[in-house]
Amino acid sequence: MGIIWTLLIGFVVGVVAKFLMPGPDRGGIIVTTIIGIVGSFIGTYLGQALGLYQVGEAAGFIASVLGAMLLIFIARVVGRRP
Repeated sequence: MGIIWTLLIGFVVGVVAKFLMPGPDRGGIIVTTIIGIVGSFIGTYLGQALGLYQVGEAAGFIASVLGAMLLIFIARVVGRRP
């Protein structure tokens, strides 16, 4: 059940991040879910590096969305290069 919950939350985070950063992005549901899951990890580790979270704590929803938005931004910047 834990992995299903993680995928569901990752999907929601990815959808919210894409909604807040509209633009020409490739990918469907699977890419959106991956962006959300990776964004959660980014939010967690950046939060730990900044002292907002302790080791073992998951990032909050807002931090997860911010991490996913950072990932979308990086993908757009890297994708523009010829």
